[in-house]
Amino acid sequence: MNKIKNIAIIAHVDHGKTTLVDALLKQAGTFGEHEKVDERIMDSDDLERERGITIFSKNASFHYDGYKINIVDTPGHADFGGEVQRILKMVDSVLLLVDAFEGVMPQTKYVLKQALEHGLRPIVVVNKIDRPNSDPDAVVDSVFDLFVDLGANDIQLDFPVVYASAKNGYAKLELEDEDKDMKPLYDKIMEHVEDPEGDVNEPLQMLVTNTEYDEYVGKLGTGRIYNGKIEKNQEITLIKRNGDLVNGKVTRIYGYDGLKKVEMEVAFAGDIVTIAGIEQIDIGETVANKENPKPLPLIDIDEPTLAMTFMVNDSPFAGQDGKFVTSRNILERLQKEVNHNVSMRLEMTDSPDAFIVKGRGELQLSILLENMRREGYEVAVSKPEVIFKEENGQKLEPIELAIIDVADEFVGVVIEKLGLRKGEMVNMNQGSDGYTRLEFKVPSRGLIGFRNEFLTETRGTGIINHSFFEYGPFKGEVTGRRRGVLIAMEPGTSLGYSLNNLQPRGILFIGPGVEVYEGMIVGEHSRENDLVVNVCKGKKLTNMRAAGSDDAVKLAPPKEFTLELALEYIENDELVEITPNFIRLRKKYLNANERKKYENSKN
Repeated sequence: MNKIKNIAIIAHVDHGKTTLVDALLKQAGTFGEHEKVDERIMDSDDLERERGITIFSKNASFHYDGYKINIVDTPGHADFGGEVQRILKMVDSVLLLVDAFEGVMPQTKYVLKQALEHGLRPIVVVNKIDRPNSDPDAVVDSVFDLFVDLGANDIQLDFPVVYASAKNGYAKLELEDEDKDMKPLYDKIMEHVEDPEGDVNEPLQMLVTNTEYDEYVGKLGTGRIYNGKIEKNQEITLIKRNGDLVNGKVTRIYGYDGLKKVEMEVAFAGDIVTIAGIEQIDIGETVANKENPKPLPLIDIDEPTLAMTFMVNDSPFAGQDGKFVTSRNILERLQKEVNHNVSMRLEMTDSPDAFIVKGRGELQLSILLENMRREGYEVAVSKPEVIFKEENGQKLEPIELAIIDVADEFVGVVIEKLGLRKGEMVNMNQGSDGYTRLEFKVPSRGLIGFRNEFLTETRGTGIINHSFFEYGPFKGEVTGRRRGVLIAMEPGTSLGYSLNNLQPRGILFIGPGVEVYEGMIVGEHSRENDLVVNVCKGKKLTNMRAAGSDDAVKLAPPKEFTLELALEYIENDELVEITPNFIRLRKKYLNANERKKYENSKN
């Protein structure tokens, strides 16, 4: 049996997690001298590289001092809580990585809370100590306080601390030590991380924590072997979540060497491997010995907190841009996503053209939409709605923890706006640099649509991070968007002349030369009601000469929407139309008469 240590990394977006893994792999000699290494090796998905976040968990390994060390990268966001809980089942310790300047962020708290509940003992790595204005000692104190708040036991509270600058490739145990290499961190991992439990002589038990699909060998299942060993071509029994037994044969076994998958003939208890050959394999199931199959405990996955309706795009521009536009295409893609992603649910509706997708948060759902858009899908989606729960006759709703950094001058307005959205301030720290950090507990409903307003009020300088915290009592009605929208009256191409006349009426979302259709939202009204406008009207030409020559049209740049901002902006009677090249806002009912009927039926 090999000597193995399994370890996960927990960190907030941008605190240097992937850079740290790069440094660990490079200095352990995982890459040959001739291999060119990409920056941020672990973020292999396009979206992950763009947004700088980890969405899917990935594996890597290196050898040190006769041991094989498996590293699993965790998503740093509670929206991907399903991923996090599965990873923690595979490892024996975690590296908690915090920025020496920013300290612990809300997304990290969620993952850390899970790790402590699993009984893991973290190693705290304070990264970016080379940054000016960093304060590593204060960060370590705040981490200790956080451990106490999250209910850590005495053993967990006695955590080792390593100071590092992953970008420059060094780690040290005391701030005064010289900057050399990553050895202090390797040594702490060797000393602190326990060897995995498990008996090679017991019958095989492997818990599947991730699945993917390979075009050559079919469905793959990744997980940790708890007991026994697994060999190539071995006959096994798969124990499904509902207790059903399925017989199968393992055709391939892959381990990790660095970031590369390498084929293995046999793997033993304690190792993390990927197996092929079992088509029905799914997350949370046990791969067991055929003679005496015994299941491992199931993984509990957090319930979804947000729901969104995905519909076939039925706008006048449907099918002009995308490859996959039918309800069958959309349903197949959503089913594939739900198979991969255990914390998502898919439900049918009365209409064959609409499906309800439930997820852990806006980020998770918007990333699914962004991936679909890039793959060539066209889809229309409704406003995200939170999922309520009933307990002992009391209505509960998801509450999020929001951490906000704003300039001192905007503190009052942020507190006022979040107060309107039923937020409750739990902490406020004034920094020396003219910025204040505010902590709020806010219902998820209150945060939908808040980012737009927040960026406007803080003139784009505020930073907000929020993540699911708990279910709490229902807080009552939350005010939505205050203003109405400008709606296009007829199909055509927008003209500068008519847009110029509309500028005093509100903020425009389109410039001249844009194709529009009836019912499309082209701007925000400066008042509370919706206004139907004509953006295609040209100037009437006459043969009379005006005394003043025509003034040049001066248009303010239109407000542009990212996918998240668009989803947050819309109201219940509106949709976001998403195609590979366009994100458009529209009314659910495009025709003005139908909208009137809908309004009357509500009242």
